[in-house]
Amino acid sequence: MSKHSGPEMVDWDLAVALGSRIAGDGPVVDRPTADAVVAELRADADRSTGLVREHTGLVAAERSAPVLVVDRAGWVAANADGFATVLAPVVDKLSSRKGEPTGLTRAIGSRVTGAEVGALLGFLAGKVLGQFDPFHAPAGRLLLVAPNIVHVERELGVVPRDFRLWVCLHEETHRVQFTATPWLADHLLGEMHALAESLEPSGLLDDGLARVTGAIRGVREGGGSLLDLIGTPEQKEIVDRVTGVMSLLEGHADVVMDDVGPGVIPTVADIRKRFNRRRQGVGVLDRLLRRVLGLDAKMAQYRDGAKFVRAVVDKAGMAEFNAVWERPENLPSKAEIADPRSWITRVL
Repeated sequence: MSKHSGPEMVDWDLAVALGSRIAGDGPVVDRPTADAVVAELRADADRSTGLVREHTGLVAAERSAPVLVVDRAGWVAANADGFATVLAPVVDKLSSRKGEPTGLTRAIGSRVTGAEVGALLGFLAGKVLGQFDPFHAPAGRLLLVAPNIVHVERELGVVPRDFRLWVCLHEETHRVQFTATPWLADHLLGEMHALAESLEPSGLLDDGLARVTGAIRGVREGGGSLLDLIGTPEQKEIVDRVTGVMSLLEGHADVVMDDVGPGVIPTVADIRKRFNRRRQGVGVLDRLLRRVLGLDAKMAQYRDGAKFVRAVVDKAGMAEFNAVWERPENLPSKAEIADPRSWITRVL
């Protein structure tokens, strides 16, 4: 990742190398099968654009953001780029502090942080099926992780053709959300800048280890994730706003997938039932990591966001619901996600 030059606080090359090694290659498939999977995923993504537009009324130019079918290492590299973009304001904040370490101290610190980021990416790279990256210039990009899709469809015993279109419907909905709402990515990035401005560099660096240790202890004893435990009140407000947006995005994609699916995917009910069981995680270590990383919270985002979208659409219709995409002020708060009537009253 040569573009991340200069005195970085994160060794991104190490993060990518370590993350790729931890992620592994995934299931073994021969070349003709791999080529067929890639071609089918590209075709399903293209097909999904029209399906999402027809159901939601959201108009996004076709192929306005590229579709990339990647392996796990490709996903790690792409997300290291994304992390670098999102973390840039935080890094700038920390780099501006007085007494900034240089030389050997800075190099060691960047490698330690790079190893931490790499371990996180490596863990997630084996689990993510697809993702829309809204921060990649100029209009974002859709990533479909072919090895993971093949692994999960085999693990669940579902019809591969149906499962691949099902995944693409969800991820393409995210692509449409951002490309039909051009201000949305900048809004989320602005929240990241606000979070960075709220940071106290000296406190972060002086007691960072103690915070992480306390957070892990709290998770073990039934507390929240790292994000829940290390935030100040101001940071928690920002995180709550972002949580509201992410719940909306995830819930909306789930609703679209479930509404459109029955008309084009014969086995969609079976896929949903089996996939929901998988979302709970398997094994003690997997469950602990989900708690530490806040992935349990992400599962709640799917559920709560879907309930919000469904409640508003049932009450007011999809056309009225689409007011949510008109401007930032119309986005639901975390509290409104849990109380759709309050959003309807405020916005509609």
